[in-house]
Amino acid sequence: MATFWASVFVFAILIFFHELGHFAVAKAVGIKVHEFSLGFGPKLFGQNRGGTDYNLRLLPLGGFVRMAGMDPEEEDVEEGKGFNDKSVLQRMAVIIAGPLMNFLLAAVLMAVTFMLQGMPVSGTTVASVMPGQPAEQAGIKSGDQIYSIAGKKVADWEEIISTISSRPGQPTDLVIIRDNQRIELTITPVVGEEGRAMIGISRVQKLNPLAALANGFKLTFQVTVLIVEFVGKMIVGQAPADLGGPVRMVWEIDRAVDTGFYYLLYLAAFLSINLGLFNLFPIPALDGSRIMFLGLEGLRGRPVDPSKENFIHMVGFGLLLLLVVFVTYNDVLQLFNQSP
Repeated sequence: MATFWASVFVFAILIFFHELGHFAVAKAVGIKVHEFSLGFGPKLFGQNRGGTDYNLRLLPLGGFVRMAGMDPEEEDVEEGKGFNDKSVLQRMAVIIAGPLMNFLLAAVLMAVTFMLQGMPVSGTTVASVMPGQPAEQAGIKSGDQIYSIAGKKVADWEEIISTISSRPGQPTDLVIIRDNQRIELTITPVVGEEGRAMIGISRVQKLNPLAALANGFKLTFQVTVLIVEFVGKMIVGQAPADLGGPVRMVWEIDRAVDTGFYYLLYLAAFLSINLGLFNLFPIPALDGSRIMFLGLEGLRGRPVDPSKENFIHMVGFGLLLLLVVFVTYNDVLQLFNQSP
């Protein structure tokens, strides 16, 4: 049951913020919005405010914003309030706002984890010292860099953990660097609650809101670049095709629930980046394709025939559904193969 509600939470927050981007910019440029819906299928409940129907629908696997004038067969569109009444740049802004909101959501989710749980510092720097533990008693302070343990130079945090863990109850020589000076200390690791030797230091540091948000945007950008590079390698055959659908997402969410709430937030941020990036691809029925058609309109000085464009999007949507079916089938096979 926890996995179900966690999945609903993740799907809902990704879709809500994506559609909120479209909705907010549409309202800002003066487009009439008929409906803002979270989910597909039968309406569970809704409310009309300001001429817009806000609905929650049964299937939490999507959502949509229905704007005036986007349907070429729609009649009685108030003059100046239709989607196609706006300039190319305004319409582009409405379309691209959805994916951009997903990137913003990812940065905010990461920032929340950095504030509440903390962010790992780089290298061998000590972020925090636990009160009453051997590290504090030996004089180690936040910001110290561990240079060597028991005469052996350490290169990363994993090496620090493995070396300390192997020396429970043994007096151990440590060399730290503080203010560019080497300081020699002796420390005796104790056995912690998890049964491993420890000295009471952590590489995780809680950040203030401004630093957390800055690092959230930085990490979002870095992850986006890595995904783009991986997709490029998949296209040219330098990396195996590894696509995941709703089944894979639920499986990953189930793992995240077992690991903890903060890991679930990290996963939601990663999925939000994927959703935003995927929607920017120039594939018919996706936001990227609509941006491409608007760009073509700007270059030609006239729009593509709406009926032809809608037909292309309809074909693209059908192909996307086939892709989802294929990916889901592949995910199910992988899950069965991983079962004991």
